[in-house]
Amino acid sequence: MIPIPTVHMGVAASQMEKKGIRTNRGNINRQAEVTNNQMQQLRARIRKSKDWLYSAPIQDAPSMIDMMGRIADGKNLETRWQKIRNLKTQASVLMFIQQHNITDMAQLVQTVETINGKYKDLADKIQKAERRLDTLATHISQYESRRTRRAVYNEYAGIKDPKREAYYAKHGAEIEAYKDAREYLNAVMNGRADPPPIKEWRKEQQSLTAAKYAACERYYALQDEVRSEEQLRKGADNIMREEAQETPTRRHDIEH
Repeated sequence: MIPIPTVHMGVAASQMEKKGIRTNRGNINRQAEVTNNQMQQLRARIRKSKDWLYSAPIQDAPSMIDMMGRIADGKNLETRWQKIRNLKTQASVLMFIQQHNITDMAQLVQTVETINGKYKDLADKIQKAERRLDTLATHISQYESRRTRRAVYNEYAGIKDPKREAYYAKHGAEIEAYKDAREYLNAVMNGRADPPPIKEWRKEQQSLTAAKYAACERYYALQDEVRSEEQLRKGADNIMREEAQETPTRRHDIEH
């Protein structure tokens, strides 16, 4: 999985962040870090489910009814709130089973494969959107930097020595920022006529942001599906473990 990229902080934003002042670029990087961690965790959970399901003996696997019964048996539930939470878990798992028409372990395996495919598709869409949004944000930021500093640069360009040096000493940072932005935009435009397509960039940014949020909503719903599948797997695992522990005891009883 290719991680969502972070944006370059820059000197000003880095200094503000060090002072405890949150910046827009800092917020973007923090959100990217959270999203990357969430995606890595979900991918690991899906892989764990696949590994378990493919190693489990499907022929002797517990039925969906047995698994649901294990979730519903209420073991170790001490408080009213724990019981309510357990009922909510049952409802979510039952809805998951019904939505995917799961009747046996083989179909559960197929459902996990489907979830894995959905995960890969959504992760790819979110990551591509984030990378493009990062590029667009840089385009727009450099455009604004050039636009807001153009007057200072033009004034500097029209001044002759010796006043020119004194003007640069006062406005050097703005002048260099203008030059950097101009050079960046020239490279982006690659010889095409100025001005850059700022309206198109902003329109694309708005559209991509909406698409990313829609993909994120589907991604969060997928997390719920994985959670329900994990509950089923946990129920099956408990049943199979108990049966494995009971087998030697039964053999001992038969022999004696």
